Amino acid sequence: MIERWALVSGLKGDLDTYELIQKDLKKTPGNITLFVLGDMIGPEKNCNRLLHRLINPKSNDLQPWCIYGWWEEQILLESGYRGDQRAEALRINKGEEVVKSLTNAVDKSFLDWIAALQFGFVELDCGLIHGSSKDIGENLTLDTPPLTLLDRLTRLQVNRLFTARSKQQFHLELTEGIVNSEVEDLNGNRKKEQKVPQKAVIGIGAGKNYTLYDVGTDNTQFVQAGYKSEKRTKGFGRL
Repeated sequence: MIERWALVSGLKGDLDTYELIQKDLKKTPGNITLFVLGDMIGPEKNCNRLLHRLINPKSNDLQPWCIYGWWEEQILLESGYRGDQRAEALRINKGEEVVKSLTNAVDKSFLDWIAALQFGFVELDCGLIHGSSKDIGENLTLDTPPLTLLDRLTRLQVNRLFTARSKQQFHLELTEGIVNSEVEDLNGNRKKEQKVPQKAVIGIGAGKNYTLYDVGTDNTQFVQAGYKSEKRTKGFGRL
């Protein structure tokens, strides 16, 4: 049976969208593992019903494997789960009202569960993360320099990096190349060549836009919940 991953993010408390995705996946062929890559919460609406559903799946639901995202990090900061730090960046950029809306959108009983979530997953040769291996708030896009993408892949020692922070859907291949380095020590200059295998960074989208990944074939499909059409946007970066 085909092994597939469903990669979802940016639900922000939207239980209706989550139910639509679950309905889609039940009709999708293959053995599917559902990963939710953060931003399950947000300041726009009450998030408690969605969080309860994620923690307590229905008997016919796909079991969700969740990590925390940028919005989860903000509520943990503001609620004292990061020591003396608070969500000052959110407060400065979005204002005090958004901070209050976020804390009001999530019942305090869910905070321990959110705090226990992992930063990311490493499965096979793939990294599944919200932002990047450097920063949960980092946006990786088609315009990110290839060497920056290579660094983020290397930090996790993976060949495929799935990211959600940008909310975009894209598949960027880093074609095989050579990284040249030069080191000067007591013995003089030494040059070194290192071959870089083909790697990829995949933006999984957000909300109703999610990604299916076929583990065996390395095929990526971009899907919009409730629609049969699938699309794939692919780019190339040369090292």
